[in-house]
Amino acid sequence: MRVVIDTSSLLALVRYYLPFDKDNLLKNLLIKKVENKEIVILDKVAIESKRTARGVIVEKLEFIEDKKNQIKTDTLLPEVSFLRDLENRLCYAARKNILTDIQFDNRKKEFLESADAKLILFCLTNKDQLGLDKTIVVTEETKADNDNKVFKKLPELCSLLGIDHCNITVLLKNHYNLKLSEYLI
Repeated sequence: MRVVIDTSSLLALVRYYLPFDKDNLLKNLLIKKVENKEIVILDKVAIESKRTARGVIVEKLEFIEDKKNQIKTDTLLPEVSFLRDLENRLCYAARKNILTDIQFDNRKKEFLESADAKLILFCLTNKDQLGLDKTIVVTEETKADNDNKVFKKLPELCSLLGIDHCNITVLLKNHYNLKLSEYLI
């Protein structure tokens, strides 16, 4: 199993888990998993992490800034089927219809360069045909639409595209089988 993590989950780790981390046990586990590429940090997520909450993520999880711990996303390009889905299933039709074609194309280009799109493209590109080595997106976002954007939220995109997803708590407890009481004060 491989995990690709978004900025919201890294922020949740920094805010809600690391302040209570016993002797850096949880942080050291994360470092090991990132270095072994069990947890994937995309370069777009690392950039977002610097800009979010005054850089607290990279301040507390300094290993994220190390280029050897990042996966470059400039070669993650969408296939034609993904672009077709983006224009139909993965956007809100009512919002798309009020935009001109040029405005929609600009929003689409903007979205395709976002960390969310790169997380999805990474999963689609690295999808194991046999289902033996699955990739899971970890995000704290919910499916609830609350930002009036043209494209759907990350968990909804994952569901529509058949990509497994969970939040950081589920990852730690259910996928890594951690007893958080052993790691946290």
